[in-house]
Amino acid sequence: MKAFEYAAPRTEAEILQVMSAEPGATEVLAGGTDLVGLMKKMLVTPDRVVNIMDVPTLKTIDELPDGSISIGAAVTLDLILDHPYLDVYPAVKQAIRGINSMQLQCQGTLGGEICQRPRCWFYRNGLGLLGTQADQGANQYHAILGNAGPAKFVNSSRIAPALIALDAQVRVIGPGEEDEAWLPVSEFFRTPRHDGQREHVLQPQQVVTHVILPPIAGRTCATYEVRDSEGPDYPLAAASVALRFDGFGIIHEAKVVMGQVAPTPWNSQEAARLLIGHAVDSQRAEQAGLAAVRMASPLSENQYKVQLAKVAVKRAVLLAAGQDPGGF
Repeated sequence: MKAFEYAAPRTEAEILQVMSAEPGATEVLAGGTDLVGLMKKMLVTPDRVVNIMDVPTLKTIDELPDGSISIGAAVTLDLILDHPYLDVYPAVKQAIRGINSMQLQCQGTLGGEICQRPRCWFYRNGLGLLGTQADQGANQYHAILGNAGPAKFVNSSRIAPALIALDAQVRVIGPGEEDEAWLPVSEFFRTPRHDGQREHVLQPQQVVTHVILPPIAGRTCATYEVRDSEGPDYPLAAASVALRFDGFGIIHEAKVVMGQVAPTPWNSQEAARLLIGHAVDSQRAEQAGLAAVRMASPLSENQYKVQLAKVAVKRAVLLAAGQDPGGF
């Protein structure tokens, strides 16, 4: 691990004062479940590490006057899981439960979870995030959608699909102390095109401080993950769904967002269109799953993920509609 300076700011303004304008020169430390391992492998080599866990404003869960829920970026996942304000957002809690590790839930933070680096084994073994390695094989866990360019990895966040389905926003501060922006979570992620880009739109002196969930307002939601074990391993495919029904059981608003299938959380408008104007049954949910993967372009060793992604969408739709999703 490279030697580095350590900063422990106590306010949001102090965070920005110790952040560098040079890309990669500073890294934000929260729970450390991702950053520490990356630094040990010299995959990131900051000159300064900025610990945000002593900033009180980043560690609260608050109900705002309009009924939205504001969650600080340094709030740990176990606190989100246990907090009654989040009971009306089961898609978020289901995604956290899927992590299935008490240690990761207690140590990991919301901001760190959505900003974590890809789990691509080429990247994690120092071979780079972009390139031809995944084209040539060992790509069974890589992307089946949005993979036409050099990025073949999948976005690692398990919570982001639920946040996007629920129209959540992130609050970003910086680079100046007076600079503040609110971004839909759907616009926070991007597919990098060259090695200097990250998987999100943050600039070097910008930091995520909060995630804001709008009022649930009659919507139902669910997350379904397809995993190969009950441990903390990442799912093979996942989907988060938010639905709004009219008084007759007909869907008039839908969002379907897949995880672990593309370099960004994948918002399937095709699947949503198939749901709007219809009641939910197993056949309609199956059709939504098929629509969600219709444009899939699997690599040489991950064709199986197309079926898993279809199943994840189908079962997330049924769960969000309050129906038995089937399976084990």
